[in-house]
Amino acid sequence: MSNHFLNPVTTQTWSNGRHQVRCVKVIQETWDVRTFCFMADQPVLFFFKPGQFVTLELEIDGLPIMRSYTISSSPAVPYSFSITIKRVPGGKVSNWLHDNLQEGQELAVHGPVGLFNAIDYPAEKVLFLSGGVGITPVMSMARWFYDTNGNVDMVFVHSARSPKDIIFHRELEHMAARINNFSLHVICEKHGFGEAWAGYRGFLNQKMLELIAPDYLEREIFCCGPTPYMGAVKRLLEANGYDMARYHEEAFGPTPPAVRAEVKELAAEAAEAPPVPIADQHQVAFIGTGKSIRVDPGETVHAAAAKLGLHIPKACGMGICGTCKVMKTAGEVDMEHNGGITDEDVAEGYILSCCSVPKGDVAIDY
Repeated sequence: MSNHFLNPVTTQTWSNGRHQVRCVKVIQETWDVRTFCFMADQPVLFFFKPGQFVTLELEIDGLPIMRSYTISSSPAVPYSFSITIKRVPGGKVSNWLHDNLQEGQELAVHGPVGLFNAIDYPAEKVLFLSGGVGITPVMSMARWFYDTNGNVDMVFVHSARSPKDIIFHRELEHMAARINNFSLHVICEKHGFGEAWAGYRGFLNQKMLELIAPDYLEREIFCCGPTPYMGAVKRLLEANGYDMARYHEEAFGPTPPAVRAEVKELAAEAAEAPPVPIADQHQVAFIGTGKSIRVDPGETVHAAAAKLGLHIPKACGMGICGTCKVMKTAGEVDMEHNGGITDEDVAEGYILSCCSVPKGDVAIDY
């Protein structure tokens, strides 16, 4: 019997970093939701963990803007990836994408990154809970298990405003009709005049959840949706003794008002607080410009530069995009990044200034 060797794949595979991609397809999912599909000019295998996100690098009104979106497609369809975006009233980026991004256009993306994914939390039984456009990461997970014939018992629960707002409705029904390990339940808050709707109505509550998934306490839960939706889900689960270590959520969008209020309170407290003793401060020296400054514990390298009038380029402010990368020549920092820097760069001494807090005196080549 002769040995048959597999030809090695000569296609490039995706790794976290900056990539140039081209929009190859725009799909109108619902009246205010569109899917944008991307490919590379040279074949690239876009493998990622279902649930992860990319950050788009855009220029709107002459200003650079970074915005993160979850990948909605499955990595089992590897030569392209898709993001699904809802047009938000007054949303600068979502409206710009809906009005301007067309087939053939090129742009840069950063990623893929994200701790919220189906690969890192394997389970035999899962419960997907989503509200509105929060369906995108759990759709990627469900498509992945469906495409790969995953031996996973899935219950998929989606909440929409009305029947015309159900994203991926036909595909979800197709999946539910084809395999017996995918149970679909859609809840509509309301339905318009003349719209037929025989499914669940109102908001997800305990009685509904017990009807849909009586064994929900035994399932790994992946949840994504508006902040109030996720808050309600968490309260429901905690009240019933669910093991919250098995609850995973993804939250995108603007900073919730409660967080903004908390930040204001902290700022007010800081204004009244006594100054930090010099012994507890750290010195940040910028070698290239010969400037240095002492910073309080918890302040970032980027904040130190800004106080000196040094403008290190920055976009996302969350350690995703890598724009604010600088070389650290001495000292140690705590860097809480979100995948915007490679291990190789870290080994060479680079840091992301937006999310690096000095642990002592540091020197930066800038």
